[in-house]
Amino acid sequence: MKHLTEIELDHAIEEAKKADETRLVRRLCFVKNLYQGDSRKEAGDRIGISRSTTRRWAHLWNEGNVDGLRPRFGGGWPPKLTLAQFDELCTILEDGQPWTPRQVHALIEDRYGVMYHPSHLSRKLRAAGMNYAKPRPMDPRRPADAEEILAERLGQALSEDEHKACGDEPVVFGFFR
Repeated sequence: MKHLTEIELDHAIEEAKKADETRLVRRLCFVKNLYQGDSRKEAGDRIGISRSTTRRWAHLWNEGNVDGLRPRFGGGWPPKLTLAQFDELCTILEDGQPWTPRQVHALIEDRYGVMYHPSHLSRKLRAAGMNYAKPRPMDPRRPADAEEILAERLGQALSEDEHKACGDEPVVFGFFR
């Protein structure tokens, strides 16, 4: 069915491009191919869609014009926590550090009455700029006599004999991985 003239269809495609509705642009290009005499199969092949999709898009066009072709994706399920609740959660987590993942889940369940899958919650928290980390006051691999070892090695590196052996070149310290 030709609901629009070719000029009106071109205008609809341009409007969809300006609105950044790429899915609608693709569907309108399919209709434009039909307007130019292509069969559904040929029009679908030009834009890379299956025959069943061409049938569905042609039906949507015939029933509802441009609005019929507009994708109706609702954006998925609404979030379990509102934006205000999630902001409040982030504030609580920042103020009461450190938290274990288990404590965070318990807090959300007790305070808001919802549960998140652990990997989904960690994705949401990372997206908000938060990361799980284990606070360690000291590296567990550090030897008990680390201070003495450092002092001894510094003494060796800076000793007069070593300095004379290097000539006038300065001693360079660095940390590498």
